[in-house]
Amino acid sequence: MATADSQTLILALTGASGIALGRMALQYLAADARVGHIYLVISDHGRRVMWEELGERPASGQSLPDFLLCGGIGREKIECLDPRDIGAAIASGSVAHQGMLILPCSMGTLAAISHGLSDNLIERAADVCLKERRRLVLAIRETPFNLIHLRNMLAVTEAGATVFPIMPAFYDRAVTPEDGMRQFVARVLAHFQLDPAGMFRWPGGEAK
Repeated sequence: MATADSQTLILALTGASGIALGRMALQYLAADARVGHIYLVISDHGRRVMWEELGERPASGQSLPDFLLCGGIGREKIECLDPRDIGAAIASGSVAHQGMLILPCSMGTLAAISHGLSDNLIERAADVCLKERRRLVLAIRETPFNLIHLRNMLAVTEAGATVFPIMPAFYDRAVTPEDGMRQFVARVLAHFQLDPAGMFRWPGGEAK
């Protein structure tokens, strides 16, 4: 249940590889008592990648939030929005929220945001975050980067966004791919002061 001091966040999934990370982020946010409401937007390309990478689709009559939560708690917090609905609440700066995470963020979405385009709800909501000086984190996924990608990353960074490439860490000595994914998602959510319990933090130590 939302409280006066709970966070409202936007989570968008676009058509880049890494949909499983977006799903994990949604599960963390839905289960976090500090989060009161989640606006969830999945692009058409994001849905296509979702079916390919997850290897499954919602059962008949099953909603996308229920499918992504895998039966987890927090379904009542999630408001799923149509990416084509440019008149949805988050298209306006008058709607209060604490920021937006795009995970994964495609190079096409990055390009649209860096050039101020608002052809769909994800791009418009990101533009609102920049103009209202709210936190915007773009978890981009591509390799290698070309010069256009790099220039677009520079442009959104100068505009106030955080570019957070999807890449593994090794200092936590993750045993399984899922461990590495959890650490990445935890590091992203820490930028919203929502780092999950159990997140690995480098303990420091003397040089050997």
